[in-house]
Amino acid sequence: MDGLLLDTEDIYTLCNNVILRECNRPDLPWNIKAQLQGRPGPEAGEIFHAWAQLPIPRAEYIRKNTELQRKHFPSAQPLPGVPELLKTLTDKGVQLALATSSHTANFKLKTSHLQKLFKHFPEEQRLLGDDPRIPPGRGKPAPDIYLLALESINIRLRKQGKKEIKREECLVFEDSVPGVEAGRRAGMRVVWCPHPQLLKEYKGREKEVLAGLANGGGDQQVKEVMEEAAVGGEGKGRGWPGRRDDGWAELLKSLENFPYGRYGIGGN
Repeated sequence: MDGLLLDTEDIYTLCNNVILRECNRPDLPWNIKAQLQGRPGPEAGEIFHAWAQLPIPRAEYIRKNTELQRKHFPSAQPLPGVPELLKTLTDKGVQLALATSSHTANFKLKTSHLQKLFKHFPEEQRLLGDDPRIPPGRGKPAPDIYLLALESINIRLRKQGKKEIKREECLVFEDSVPGVEAGRRAGMRVVWCPHPQLLKEYKGREKEVLAGLANGGGDQQVKEVMEEAAVGGEGKGRGWPGRRDDGWAELLKSLENFPYGRYGIGGN
């Protein structure tokens, strides 16, 4: 959601930079911000503080950051192409679910003034970062949130006596690198639409990102996805990232003029 549907990634940066400057620290660079995007708040916080080394207690940082976010999040706006994309998908009968690392309180701050936009996501098909169904430590880049989002759709389809949707029939929209990996490890196709500065940060590594291999998890990440694959048995979507140029992910610099036909949607 952040940085994909809404311009809130820039608001996060603004709030952090206000505090960093007050503490005579440099602005948040994109090589660090790239590691924060898409991750659950507590995990992103650990990465941020390890880099920032602020001279104030963490509780004071949280207080200041919360005040700034309460001030600025209600001004969040949709990114270009988003309203048209969601409307077209809804009009075409595409099943939609929201999977975001934002916790409930921040989600309300960011979206309460945008009810028309978020009506496209039924309440029961919104997976937020503090959803109790997501086990601790299983936020993005783990695939859990996307698998749960799919299940939220299938619960409704089963009640309606309709055919369930398979993982390989899903299309994930992501702006973050951990989010792309989460979608790939869920066995779903992915559209990566990153912030221009994030794209610069990963220049020359775009194929790694699209394959879900650029998150830098090292040997531990490989061990984790191997274990998930073993538990899940054969079949795409039980933990494995993808392969370079496997056709399961695409880079788009904007959601404007989305290529619906490429995904069998047949938009206007």
